[in-house]
Amino acid sequence: MDIFAVITFLGGVALFLFGMHVMGEAIGREAGGRMKSVLENLTANRFKGLLLGTAVTAVVQSSAATCVMVLGFVNSGIMSLSSSIPVIMGANIGTCATAWLLSLNSISGQSFILRLINPDCFVPVLAVVGAFITMFTKSDRKRDAALIMLGFAVLMQGMDVMSDAMSPLTGSERFAGLLTVFSNPFIGVLIGFVITCITQSSSASIGILQAVSAVGAIRFNTALPIILGINIGAMVIVQLSAVGGNKDAHRAAAIALIYNIIGAVVVQAVWSCANVLFHPTLGDYQMGYVSVAVAHTVYKILISVLLLPFSKQLIALSKVFFKDGPEDEKFSMLDDRFMSTPTIAVRLCTELTGEMAMMARDSIFQAMDMNQRGYDESTARAVSEAESMVDTYEDKLGTYMAKLSGRSMTLSDSSEMARLLHCISDFERISDHAVNICAVSREMYEKNIRFSDEAQSELLVMYDAVREILSMTTDAFLNNDVTLAKQVEPLEQVIDQLKNRMRDNHVRRLQGGSCTTLLGFVFTDLVTCFERVADHCSNVAICVIQISNSSLDTHGYVLDLKNSRDAEYQTLYAQYKQKYLVV
Repeated sequence: MDIFAVITFLGGVALFLFGMHVMGEAIGREAGGRMKSVLENLTANRFKGLLLGTAVTAVVQSSAATCVMVLGFVNSGIMSLSSSIPVIMGANIGTCATAWLLSLNSISGQSFILRLINPDCFVPVLAVVGAFITMFTKSDRKRDAALIMLGFAVLMQGMDVMSDAMSPLTGSERFAGLLTVFSNPFIGVLIGFVITCITQSSSASIGILQAVSAVGAIRFNTALPIILGINIGAMVIVQLSAVGGNKDAHRAAAIALIYNIIGAVVVQAVWSCANVLFHPTLGDYQMGYVSVAVAHTVYKILISVLLLPFSKQLIALSKVFFKDGPEDEKFSMLDDRFMSTPTIAVRLCTELTGEMAMMARDSIFQAMDMNQRGYDESTARAVSEAESMVDTYEDKLGTYMAKLSGRSMTLSDSSEMARLLHCISDFERISDHAVNICAVSREMYEKNIRFSDEAQSELLVMYDAVREILSMTTDAFLNNDVTLAKQVEPLEQVIDQLKNRMRDNHVRRLQGGSCTTLLGFVFTDLVTCFERVADHCSNVAICVIQISNSSLDTHGYVLDLKNSRDAEYQTLYAQYKQKYLVV
């Protein structure tokens, strides 16, 4: 094997890894959200978790990717540590799917069926179809499907290149002698570990082993330690992904590593003892595409069956390394691990922004209720704490989504990101106004002043209008309900007019002597807070509407709406004007 054959082999490895990367990225974009839903709904049934972990990994073609995703769920509290263990074990089994796909290269024969399922026949077809779709479609979903086809075609081409590069070694005594060194369990495990650390994929490492085995020089005694090392090496990525996570995320990562190390030690120890005592002929069996896939699969299933009943013991062992500490903050669910699967990351941002919206809404309701019944310190403190928390939401979400926006994502995910980014500042400002309303209540309490009956009656009308517009806006945002969002702007216009009317009435009362200047300032501040809350509600509602129309020209939309004779808008405006009437 000369330098040119080595270069060819490395080129095949590059094609193989690139094809796997392209295919995995496209699968992740399309299946990410559904995988999250599946994993979120796990029950305590460990066998169901094992099967789900297997199925998810068979889809994404990477046990490390599934384990990293599970770590993110554990870190964010979506999944418990005990529920994660069967999924991690299932992920180890699911990664065998790639080896079985690659074993199709071993199919040969002249019958029509065998030629049809041979990669030499269908892979070029996938490449042509994938290239055609990529060039002539604008649909994100179709393009991802095409990229899956192209990635698989490149992956299989890489396997062919590696196999062709290794073919001159068939029958080489020097190469066979080199491989006998790898039959040493420690060296074999080390080689498998190093290869996987380089490729960062156990599936890719098994693929390389299959390509090398195609020359017929690798025996079972050589292949087994390498397979064991590959599976341990796959957990390096998982350990790195746990950095910055909470204690349970670190424990889940530790369990993934411990599980593979225990499995490797037990299987190799049993096989070494069997070799010494019985000298089984299996040890000299020449490996190929299919036999590597079989050995890999049997090993994975065997250690999962052996260790699954010991989940509690694995958890206890992980707690030896990562002891209980302070509780993790709420925003740990904004995990950088999900950056590689933007669909999941966007969904988590949507959930947190929904919590932020409800917190801002409830803080206004608390402040208004207190303003009606009289100031109390506990309510004011609760509103202030809620405002501080909403500020934290805005900071954490804004920072996370800024990083996420640089990732490749589907059109629907991109639109959702735009909706969230435009709305978080409005929710933050709404919570600020809740604090301002509390400040007005405090001032009235400390100065022992109260509004006139007429002013109080007008404020009750404003309270009801603000309560309705806030509830309507929050529901429209949470459900992305365009129909409900369209009902916000007419009410916002009525609240604007209420503010103007109430100010005029205040001036009249001031001139008539039934209101003091001090109360006038307090009254004006309060009414202004309510009017600005309605303005922010309008911003959120219009954003929901415009994002659904793939537009962000909110100012132009409002002008067009106000200047038009839209029947629906005019009808709603008239209804709200009659409902919230101040004379």
